[in-house]
Amino acid sequence: MSSSDTLLAIDLGAESGRAVTGRFDGKRLQLAEVRRFANQPVDIAGTLYWDILGIFANVELALEAARASGRLRSVGIDTWGVDFGLLDRRGRLIANPVHYRDRRTEGMMERAFEIVPREAIFNATGNMFLELNTLYQLLSLCLAQDPALEMAERMLNIPDLMHYWLSGEMAHELTIASTTQCVAADRKDWARDLLRGLAIPARLFGQIVAPGTCLGPLRAHKETKVIAPASHDTGSAVMAVPARGSNIAWISSGTWSVVGIVTDAPVVTLDVLTFNFTNEAAWGGRNRLSRNVMGLWILQECRRQWATGGETLSYDDLVALARRCEPLRSLIDPDDARFFRPGAMVSTIREYCALTNQPVPQSPGEIARCVFESLALAYRKALECVGRLANAEIETIHVVGGGSRNALLCQFTADATRRPVVAGPAEATAIGNLLAQAVTNGWIGTEEEMVEVVRQSFSEQCFSPSGGDAWEQAFVRFQGLAPGDAGGNTSYPGDSRA
Repeated sequence: MSSSDTLLAIDLGAESGRAVTGRFDGKRLQLAEVRRFANQPVDIAGTLYWDILGIFANVELALEAARASGRLRSVGIDTWGVDFGLLDRRGRLIANPVHYRDRRTEGMMERAFEIVPREAIFNATGNMFLELNTLYQLLSLCLAQDPALEMAERMLNIPDLMHYWLSGEMAHELTIASTTQCVAADRKDWARDLLRGLAIPARLFGQIVAPGTCLGPLRAHKETKVIAPASHDTGSAVMAVPARGSNIAWISSGTWSVVGIVTDAPVVTLDVLTFNFTNEAAWGGRNRLSRNVMGLWILQECRRQWATGGETLSYDDLVALARRCEPLRSLIDPDDARFFRPGAMVSTIREYCALTNQPVPQSPGEIARCVFESLALAYRKALECVGRLANAEIETIHVVGGGSRNALLCQFTADATRRPVVAGPAEATAIGNLLAQAVTNGWIGTEEEMVEVVRQSFSEQCFSPSGGDAWEQAFVRFQGLAPGDAGGNTSYPGDSRA
C-alpha cells in the first residue's frame, strides 16, 4: 500500500449513482467523490426499464476519473436489490432490466402461493414477501412464456452484471443474491426445490460467492482488480455502522429505509413470517434481520410533482419549512400500497389523510412534516418488532446513509422510539464498499479494525429523545390508520415498549 493507492466504490441507487475513491493511511479512510449522475427509469410502451447501458457508460467514466487520481488498486459496485439482467448463451444482455416498480409482478405472489404455500416459500428462503422480489419477477416471465426467458442462460443481479462486464467473470455475490427470495435460508446454495416447484429454470443460477471475493482484473486495465463487495447497498451500509453488538439497531435511510439488527444466523420463525421481516446476508457470514420501510421515496416523488408545477424545493428547503409547521398534525402509513408506485404523490398523501379523517396537509412544509413524522413512527414500529423477534434489547439506534444528514428526521426518530440516535456516516454505502475492498487487499484485518477505521475517519451526531406524551399519543393514532381498502397499517407484536 502506497500513498497513491486508490480504491473505487461505485454506489448505484434508485435515483442516482456516485463514484467515490478511498485512500487509506493505515488509520483513516479518506473519501473523494469523482462522479455523480442521475439514474432515472424509462417507460416504454407501459414497461418501466432501467437504462442499464447509460448506467454502465457512467461507470466507465467513473473509472477514468479514478485512474486519473492515482494508482487504482480495485473497484467494486453495490446497488439496490432484486432487479436483474438476462444473458444469452454467449453472455450477451437480452433486454434492458425491468424496474422493480413495474407492474408485471402484480398478483404474482398469489399465483406463487397457488403452487407453493407461503409458509413453504418462507421456510425455504427466510425472506420477506414483497411483490417486487426477483422470485416473482421471474415467475411473471415463466407464466407469460416470455421469449427473453426462453433465450436466457443466466440471470445476474445488477451489481453482478456490472462486475461481469468489467471483469468477464460471472458470479452471484451472496448479499445481493439473498435479496432475491431464491436463496436457501442456510445460504449454502439456491433454493433449488422451490425454484423447480415454480418451474423457474435452474440454468439461470450459477455460483454464489462471499462478499470480498476478487473476481479478477479489469478487462482493459489488468493492474486493477474487480472485487465484489457486499454488493447489496444495505449490506455495504451496515458494514459502516460504527458499532457492533446485539443491542445496536440500524436504519439505512435513503430512497428506501431498511430497519434492522445483525444476528449470528437467519431467524426463520413463524413470527418472522407473520410480521414479514426478512433475513439477508451480512458481511462475515452473519445475517441482517430487517424490514423495509418506504423511506424518502415518498418525498422524492413529491419534489418531482412540485418541480413539474414550477416549484423547485431542495431537501434542506423542505426541512426548514417542516420545522415551522404544527407537530404531529397529520400522519400516513409509509408502507401503504398506494405510496409504492410513481405518480401524483402530493395528491395521494392528501387523499390518505382525508380518508383517515385527519387534517389534510396543504403546503410543502406540512406535507414534508407529515412524511418525516410518519417515517419516525414507522421506524419505531419496525424496531420494537425486530428486537422481540431476535430476543434483543435495543438500546441505541444508528442511522446511516443520506437520511442521516436530515437532523429533523433523526430527532423525530429519537423522539418516536424513545432511544438515542447516532447519525452518520452519511456515505455509509460507499464506505462499506471500500472497507470490503481494503480487507481483500490486505489493508484491514478484523471487524474490530473495520469499526475503528470508521470511528477515526468520520464524524457522527447524537440525538436524545424528547417530546414525551405527544409522541406516545401519535403512535397510538399511527397504529390505528386503516384507510379504505388500501391494506392499512400492518400490526406488529409488542408495539408498546415495556
